[in-house]
Amino acid sequence: MIDSDFSGLLGYAERHTSPESVWLKEIREETEREVRSPHMLSGHLQGRLLALLSNLIQPEFILEIGTYTGYSALCLAEGVRQKVVTIEQDATLEERIRKNLSRSPLLNKVDLKIGSARNVIPELNQTFGLVFIDADKKAYADYYDMIFPKVLSGGLILVDNVLWKGKVMDEVQDARTASIVAFNKKILNDSRVEPLLLPLRDGLLIIRKKPENQ
Repeated sequence: MIDSDFSGLLGYAERHTSPESVWLKEIREETEREVRSPHMLSGHLQGRLLALLSNLIQPEFILEIGTYTGYSALCLAEGVRQKVVTIEQDATLEERIRKNLSRSPLLNKVDLKIGSARNVIPELNQTFGLVFIDADKKAYADYYDMIFPKVLSGGLILVDNVLWKGKVMDEVQDARTASIVAFNKKILNDSRVEPLLLPLRDGLLIIRKKPENQ
């Protein structure tokens, strides 16, 4: 999906975007060197968008499904007033995540929960002004249904990888691609929300939960 011309434009965009903090740069570079599937990390451009939205909304609580190495959680923490609750299923990443969080002065604004989102979400008592989903693609629809009642009226739900390397345009699709296509259609047909799909990196879907009187 990303050809050489687009890669050049991406670099140009990053150079004309506010820089990462020192600790975010360290986390990104270390993830790229040492962790499998480093493309899963949000990265500079998307990270600054997450931070910008967090700062604009300044919600009491943010929920993240899919921590990976902690980069995006720290971006989201820049604008949260109380806590980013972030869920990571892969317990082998816990030590690295906690080390990465400790690099930042925002450490105390992040509440890491290790376990299956299907088990953790029902135990959460908070309501969220912002949710970021970047986890098991086949489970996107289930995560959406589970968190929707916990999202404040007018709140945002962000969903990553919804273009899936351009495979959503393929006539023949594997199961994971088909699940993303079905999820995108589900959101488009949900009258309770206003979706905006941006071709940022691998596709970022921004979903606004309509106020009840709208």
